[in-house]
Amino acid sequence: MGGPDLNLLFTLDALLQQGSVAGAGRKLGLSPSAMSRALARLRTVTGDPLLVRAGRGLVATPRAEAMRDEVHRLVEDARAVLRPADTVDLYRLDRTFVLRTSDGFAESIGPLLIQQVAEEAPHVRIRFIRKLDKDSAGLREGDIDLETGVVGRAIGPEVRAQSLFVDRYVGVVRAGHPLAKGNMTAERYAEGRHVLVTRQGLDLGGIDGKLDTLGLARTIVTTVDGFAAALALAKGSDLIATVPERHTAGLRGGMTTFTLPVETEPFTISLLWHPRMEGDAAHRWLRQLVRQACETAFRGTPGI
Repeated sequence: MGGPDLNLLFTLDALLQQGSVAGAGRKLGLSPSAMSRALARLRTVTGDPLLVRAGRGLVATPRAEAMRDEVHRLVEDARAVLRPADTVDLYRLDRTFVLRTSDGFAESIGPLLIQQVAEEAPHVRIRFIRKLDKDSAGLREGDIDLETGVVGRAIGPEVRAQSLFVDRYVGVVRAGHPLAKGNMTAERYAEGRHVLVTRQGLDLGGIDGKLDTLGLARTIVTTVDGFAAALALAKGSDLIATVPERHTAGLRGGMTTFTLPVETEPFTISLLWHPRMEGDAAHRWLRQLVRQACETAFRGTPGI
C-alpha cells in the first residue's frame, strides 16, 4: 500500500494560510479548479471539510485550526531540507528576509546593512518589523528569519544565538536641557521628569531598584512602548529618556547623552535564528552581513 501524497501538505498549508481557494491557487501557481480538486482530496484524506462557506468567504474548521501551525512547520522544514546547502547565486537571489528588531536597531544598523545587501544581492529585500515582546514563535513558524535581542528564558531552547555587541543604558535629554550641564548626580537624575519605556520582558538594568537603595525615586510622567518614541518625547520637552547607548545611536542626533549616576549591568545583544535555517546558504550570508554591519557601525566606539 502506498503512503500518503505529501504534496497535499503544501496544498493544505497554502489553503490554511490564505483562507481562500483562489488565493492558495495563486500562491502555488494552480488554477481555481485544480485547487478545488485538491481541496476535495484533502477532505477525503482527513475526513474533515477543513474550509467551509461563511458568507462570501471560507472559514477553517476546528480541525483545520488545530492543524494550521503544525502543517506550516512541516512545510517550512521540507523546504529547508530541499534548498541547496552550500552555495547560492547572490546576484540572482530573489528573496525577502524578515528581521524583527527593537526600534533603534534599524536606524543605527539598517543603512549599512541595506547598502551591503544591495551591492551583493540586488534582488533581495529586507523587511524590518518591530519587536514588542520576547516570544520566539515567529522564528519557529518561519514568519521571521532573524531576530535581535537579549537571550532570556522566553527564548525557545532550540533557537540559535550569536553575540553581536554589548550595550548599556544611558540618560538622554534635549540640547539645552538643565541636566545637560554640571555634574550628574543620582539626586538630579531622580528629581527630573521621566519618560519610561515599558513592555513585556524589558528590564532597564534595575535602575529604579538602585535608586530605591539611595532613598530616591523617579517621577514617571509618561510611558511608551519603544525607545524611538521615548527619544522623540525627550527631544521636544524637558523629559529624560533612559535608553540603550549603542542600540539607539542613530536616534540621538542633536541630543545630550550622559552616563547614568547609578551603576547598571551591561547586556549583550544577540542575533537569533531557528535551527531549520542553519544550513541555508542565503540565510548564512545574511547573518554574516548583519554581524559585519554591527562591527562597522561600532568600530572605534569605546568598549563597555
